[in-house]
Amino acid sequence: MDASLEKKIADPTLAEMGKNLKEAMKMLEDSQRRTEEENGKKLLSGDIPGPLQGSGQDMVSILQLVQNLMHGDEDEQPQSTRIQNIGEQGHISLLGHSLGAYISTLDKEKLRKLTTRILSDTTLWLCRIFRYENGCAYFHEEEREGLAKICRLAIHSRYEDFVVDGFNVLYNRKPVLYLSAAARPGLGQYLCNQLGLPFPCLCRVPCNTVFGSQHQMDVAFLEKLIKDDIERGKLPLLLVANAGTAAVGHTDKIGRLKELCEQYGIWLHVEGVNLATLALGYVSSSVLAATKCDSMTLTPGPWLGLPAVPAVTLYKHDDPALTLVSGLTSNKPADKLRALPLWLSLQYLGLDGIVERIKHACQLSQRLQESLKKVNHIKILVEDELSSPVVVFRFFQELPGSDPGLNAIPAPSAAASAVGRERHSCDALNRWLGEQLKQLVPMSGLTVMDLEVEGTCVRFSPLMTAAVLGTRGEDVDQLVACVQSKLPVLTCTLQLREEFKQEVEATAGLLYVDDPNWPGIGVVRYEHANDDKSSLKLDPEGEKIHAGLLKKLNELESDLTFKMGPEYKSMKSCIYIGMASDDIDISELVETIAVTAREIEEDSRLLENMTEVVRKGIQEAQVQLQKANEERLLEEGVLRQIPVVGSVLNWFSPVQASQKGRTFNLTAGSLESTEHTYVYKVQGSGVTPPQTPTGTRTKQRLPGQKPFKRSLRGSDAISETSSVSHIEDLEKMEQSSGGQEASEANSHERHPEAPAPPEAEPPGALQDGAQGLQDDRPQVEEPESLR
Repeated sequence: MDASLEKKIADPTLAEMGKNLKEAMKMLEDSQRRTEEENGKKLLSGDIPGPLQGSGQDMVSILQLVQNLMHGDEDEQPQSTRIQNIGEQGHISLLGHSLGAYISTLDKEKLRKLTTRILSDTTLWLCRIFRYENGCAYFHEEEREGLAKICRLAIHSRYEDFVVDGFNVLYNRKPVLYLSAAARPGLGQYLCNQLGLPFPCLCRVPCNTVFGSQHQMDVAFLEKLIKDDIERGKLPLLLVANAGTAAVGHTDKIGRLKELCEQYGIWLHVEGVNLATLALGYVSSSVLAATKCDSMTLTPGPWLGLPAVPAVTLYKHDDPALTLVSGLTSNKPADKLRALPLWLSLQYLGLDGIVERIKHACQLSQRLQESLKKVNHIKILVEDELSSPVVVFRFFQELPGSDPGLNAIPAPSAAASAVGRERHSCDALNRWLGEQLKQLVPMSGLTVMDLEVEGTCVRFSPLMTAAVLGTRGEDVDQLVACVQSKLPVLTCTLQLREEFKQEVEATAGLLYVDDPNWPGIGVVRYEHANDDKSSLKLDPEGEKIHAGLLKKLNELESDLTFKMGPEYKSMKSCIYIGMASDDIDISELVETIAVTAREIEEDSRLLENMTEVVRKGIQEAQVQLQKANEERLLEEGVLRQIPVVGSVLNWFSPVQASQKGRTFNLTAGSLESTEHTYVYKVQGSGVTPPQTPTGTRTKQRLPGQKPFKRSLRGSDAISETSSVSHIEDLEKMEQSSGGQEASEANSHERHPEAPAPPEAEPPGALQDGAQGLQDDRPQVEEPESLR
């Protein structure tokens, strides 16, 4: 803090607090900009808990420890793409927490006056900014906590004897809470847990199915549910409507819902991101109707980019006793001081700054929406009014032969399965697209989500992320450019998936694996001879074959990416083929996979069989050698086996014994006699090994063409034309040379005295080895006239 500011602040504690906060934030923010060398110098002792030091530590050491704990894992784990953009307005909100602790030390009277002023000012400002007249405010850390307090207020308002009789009152007439099917997940369960109500007290209202947005509450069906609950003796208590659903940002028909709630005495609560547009000059009629509801929940923290700022629930009620019992108001100063960070931040931003931030977020969404309308194969999920600050889009492409109406009408099983496969394929591609865009444009704050009807989509909600991340218009333009750059890959991959499936199913030995989560061309598994198709367990032999196949495919240096992993529904290994950025020859790809896997299997079989054959051959050789020894014993007699007598007999009458041995042919796998070797002094050649099977199709690639690429028709035509013309030139040369030779021979026959041309050479001299052949030809004698 500057010296001029220190002079203006009379309280030295406040001045010191601001100075310390500024220095602490500067130290923590500077740590994010340090280089990797500085991160490598961090001491390990700072991350290992140790005993509490008796002498204590200074503020710098403690902040250094906090810094290490905050950024200590950046070397091991990648840093998050979303980094809180804490500017000076963020420092103001953080200062509010420090001031809250300091203000709580004041005496009770000063504390009461100060907290009352802070709470009343903040409530008045929020009610005026968001057009909620004569409202009260409840500040809470958990976004859903305010709705839980509102439910308690509704229970106390409708059940007069609830304070006395408690659960008995609810048992006699069970309350019903109505939530939209498009509400954020877990909201109903949270309310039941906080209120102590059973889950049957929740009623899930479906969304529109025929008219209107599929993410808006069906008002006619809601009225039917209310009537049914009243007939059953239940009490319709509260309805939660959405001004911007959590998924796609659609707004319910709040005006019609308000009329319905007034008719049946139901409390209407509204929440959603579109409530932020109430601060703008122009507000859509559907969102403007939220100002007439009984309560609403606001989240100004992400809207304005303010860290550690509480959420606010605005409500209208005239009985302060019931609000006190419900927990919406409190006499504790600490509860009132929750509004202090927001009180400081609103004053720092001012009305113009608040409106400008919300307006900027809405302009970003409109800019993206208008740009994506011009991009092919991109579908935007928007409601009738174009004022929603949320943009949800997805990639789609109608394959040839597919009917867009199949999604809406009941289809036969075959058509339904085709539509289901196309839906799963698009979901995987959209999931890949969303992850790629998040990495390429991290400042956009995109999220990938799965919708029940539309499938996987990408959401851009700048009201929740733009102020935090500092998103600008240039980031939106970059996002659109990245979408356009990824479209060729998506369209090409989607077109090749069905062709790849058909080729694999038509190839023997290959099994197509339907993995809905894989965004590439497809997944294939090679079925070896010993593959148990009914088993789902790990197959070691198949894993070895697929590992070798993956290595061979990666050695081809194609544009495709290959990876190995377990099957979608089992533990067997498969080959996953990635995205295709160009036209791929699927037939060549599948054939290469099948042939390579077969070769790897046969090589492994050869090694295994050779080991078994060698073992059996050795056993057979031992049996035959033993049999030969017995035969030799019978031929020579027993006397010749005696050492001394046998030597004498062999000296007088030597035995002419033939040398018999055995040789093992590894190629044929058979045991053969060595008699042929001793007689002819030449070792047998054996059996010629069989040739390794290769592909039936051998594709001639052009120079520089990578594997699995289709040749361009133009280049093929040029190459074929040039090759044909070259062959025709060679034929013409041969014909001319042959005709010339024939004419010379005829001239020799007609004029034998005519000399032969000295420079003429036979056509055979143009070929390899012609010189050696020319020496063996008969020499022609020269005529006497030339001699």
